[in-house]
Amino acid sequence: MTAIEISKPGGPDVLQITTRGVPKPANNELLIHVLAAGINGPDVLQRKGLYDPPPGASDIPGLEIAGQVVALGASVSRFAVGDMVAALVTGGGYAEYAVANENVTFAVPKGLTVTEAAALPETFMTVWLNLFQRGKFGQGDSVLIHGGASGIGTTATMLARQLGADKIITTVNSAAQQEASVRLGADVAVNYLTDDFVSAAKDATGGAGVDVILDIIAGDYVARNYEAAAMNGRIMQVSILKGPAKELNLWPMLVKRLTHAGSTLRSQSYEDKKSILGELEKFVWPLIAEGRVKPEVYRTFPLIDAADAHMLIDSGTHIGKIVLVN
Repeated sequence: MTAIEISKPGGPDVLQITTRGVPKPANNELLIHVLAAGINGPDVLQRKGLYDPPPGASDIPGLEIAGQVVALGASVSRFAVGDMVAALVTGGGYAEYAVANENVTFAVPKGLTVTEAAALPETFMTVWLNLFQRGKFGQGDSVLIHGGASGIGTTATMLARQLGADKIITTVNSAAQQEASVRLGADVAVNYLTDDFVSAAKDATGGAGVDVILDIIAGDYVARNYEAAAMNGRIMQVSILKGPAKELNLWPMLVKRLTHAGSTLRSQSYEDKKSILGELEKFVWPLIAEGRVKPEVYRTFPLIDAADAHMLIDSGTHIGKIVLVN
């Protein structure tokens, strides 16, 4: 099969076309003919040599796929050959075929194309885990979402709006991204290149600050998040695109009784991932079926043009997800 491998740590050009053997499904796995694969921040970090795959995972990048089941492991019971499915995988998505554990595989939700379904697993599960399960976002809460035009950001904005947010503030980097973020549900979309998100968050909440912050940035944003947070605020760290925090004053965290927590989805157990997926099926799939929520797909690229797709995601000009298609 054709696949994309990382030849060495670096820029998009290190993504090289290669030929690999088709993987064989284990007892609890399905072999899926990949028709579409979403691109995510962890793929970029892995390409740069900053995020190694967990033990036993494929070195081929790609954490979410959609396509057709072509073979089943001996113990798989919920799917049949020919089913159209999407899945969260620990690696191997940038290929013509990939294996997925049954616990993190699901039928393409009603109302979505295969391409849209491929943009769902990693992003929706990450947002649900961090914003709703760990961040305890609830109806009437205010939320600040960094990277508002990213896959994480667009998903968090849509879900927060549909599930009862009071105020949604996002950070983006252009007028086009501001317009898109407001369309998806943000009350205020702050251009972080020209405006201060701390002031915007406080203005939008009458000076109180925001209840929950979802952050993929880190770096100097950490201290500023402490400023923007309300008393008893929850700050959920999903990624660290700007690197570690430096010269961080923890006093505001103590004074405001803040909770600052982080997690990665990739290394969690299949049982934990199954639990997240179960809640999505209960609370979010109906919103998808009603047309109230769907993954925001910005552009697709052929699998063999993965390097070009990563050039676009590195540019930071996209809105939503970029998807590779076979």
